[in-house]
Formats: sequence, C-alpha cells, structure tokens
Amino acid sequence: MKREMIFKMERPGLLKEGQNITVTEGVLPSNYYYTIDPSLAMSGNYPFYEQLHAREGIVTKVEENDRGFYVTAVFEEPEEKAAF
Repeated sequence: MKREMIFKMERPGLLKEGQNITVTEGVLPSNYYYTIDPSLAMSGNYPFYEQLHAREGIVTKVEENDRGFYVTAVFEEPEEKAAF
C-alpha cells in the first residue's frame, strides 16, 4: 500500500523529485513526527494510529507556495501494518 506524506522544507534545493529518502521517527506524548534525513524537511504531527512503518521513500513533488517549500514523498507501507 502506498502512503503519501507532506514535509516542510525551510530552504530551496535541498531535495529534488525522484530522490530516494530515509526518515527518522520522533515521538511526542500523543503523536509521531518524521524528519527526512539528515534534517532536510519535517512532517506535521501524526496520531499514534497513523504511524509510518516504512522508513524509505521517494520524493514525488517539491513545490513553493506563499507559506514556504513543501516536499511530497511516497512510502510503500506493509499491508498488515497500514493504518488506512
């Protein structure tokens, strides 16, 4: 099952479409968040039931809007662990 996630990137040019990425999971008291290694972009917070089980993905889109730079990545989640 494919899962798409959006990450906020602070500066342009750090990632490009088609690039393979790895993510690190961070834990908050009631959420997870993910960072594209090495600290290139960060996801929003996800509740525990939406935990990402894959750690490798592919960048599918990099875009700039009035709020900054955003990276869309796709991850291949194992079927038995996919939350959606």
